[in-house]
Amino acid sequence: MTAHRLAPEVAGFYTSQSTFSDPGELVGWYTDLPRDVGALARVVRDVMIHRVEGGQFGVPIAEDRMRGDAETRYVDDILRLVVERDGAPLVERREFADRFVGICRDFTLLHVSLLRHVGIPARLRSGFASYFGNDGFHFDHVVTEYWDDERGWLLADAQIADTAWYPMPFEPTDVPRDRFLVASEAWQLIRAGKADPKSFGLHLPEGPMVGEFFVAGNIRLDLAALNKVETLLWDVWGIGAGDDGAMTDDIRDLYDLAARATCGDVPFDEARALFASHDGLRTPATVMSLSSFNGPTRVTLR
Repeated sequence: MTAHRLAPEVAGFYTSQSTFSDPGELVGWYTDLPRDVGALARVVRDVMIHRVEGGQFGVPIAEDRMRGDAETRYVDDILRLVVERDGAPLVERREFADRFVGICRDFTLLHVSLLRHVGIPARLRSGFASYFGNDGFHFDHVVTEYWDDERGWLLADAQIADTAWYPMPFEPTDVPRDRFLVASEAWQLIRAGKADPKSFGLHLPEGPMVGEFFVAGNIRLDLAALNKVETLLWDVWGIGAGDDGAMTDDIRDLYDLAARATCGDVPFDEARALFASHDGLRTPATVMSLSSFNGPTRVTLR
């Protein structure tokens, strides 16, 4: 098998922690970690529960726990909650009542943090998964992208690392690219008329949140994450639209540009330069959080 090479500056960038992924003073809990991508995903899976899994799997989740964990942006704060609830080593499985209650982004952020700690280049990718249903819908989702010296960038999903809960026809550490589309790929398919924009997004109790505008927002999140600004998924900033009716040609042109900088193996210098130079895409110091639990709030990031 042909070996792949990652440029040293790219490897260094994605091996170092970000403000969001840094365990900080709690780095001592990163002892005795396995160095295998799948084993680290299972560590994450065993200390977290997704907020929808209470209903999906009949696991009790306290409402106050769900609400209290919802705005936890940084790994050190996630770890603090985990170890306060159960002081066992991080590699030990928690009872459901003691787990951090999060979403896909939180599973991925902790997984990426662990991978970076053991020296494996890793980054968050925002996009759409087709493996949570069989109706052709692509669910809003976040996964890990990590570097493999033999095969290059691969996708892993720490949320589905428990295969008893999520039996999949593929390994959770090797998610096929046609089962998870990064946001730029979804956008380019839509723009080429090869995909229905209403097949990308979320089904919420109050109704579907789908369409071009939603995919564009995910490109903005993905570009930020590629620059190691791994915000909450409901943090909003920059140029975008609140629904498809508000999309304009100028907005579409902007996201055509952003999609080109975030597709494929990702042109590193281009993604870095675009994020640094464009006020409509770069994450500002203060964002609007549209949390479903705590309501719209302006939040100043670290």
